[in-house]
Amino acid sequence: QVELVESGGGLVQPGGSLRLSCTFSKRAGSIRDMGWYRQAPGRQHELVAGFIGGGHERYADSVKGRFIISGDIRTNTIDLHMNSLKPEDTAVYYCNTFPTPLRNSWGQGTQVTVSS
Repeated sequence: QVELVESGGGLVQPGGSLRLSCTFSKRAGSIRDMGWYRQAPGRQHELVAGFIGGGHERYADSVKGRFIISGDIRTNTIDLHMNSLKPEDTAVYYCNTFPTPLRNSWGQGTQVTVSS
């Protein structure tokens, strides 16, 4: 099976920052194939950020200028540095292949809550 393990979530106030991390098995792919998704209560998964062909970064319009994705090929890890967090960023964050996720390989995710 494919292993995807997310960590780093927590409770922060608006304007705060968090760093999420995802470690995955090589069977899932390489960092150039990976990205981040989020799911708010009652909503579907949405693309947040990820790597696309050529090693370029792609971000959802809602997070551009605030979030930065990075990766470490030595540890098969991708990170998501989140700054200037807003209440609407509250969601469970997942890593998966990007831009098309492996639908049967979602991890547990990590909860991000932005609240005063």
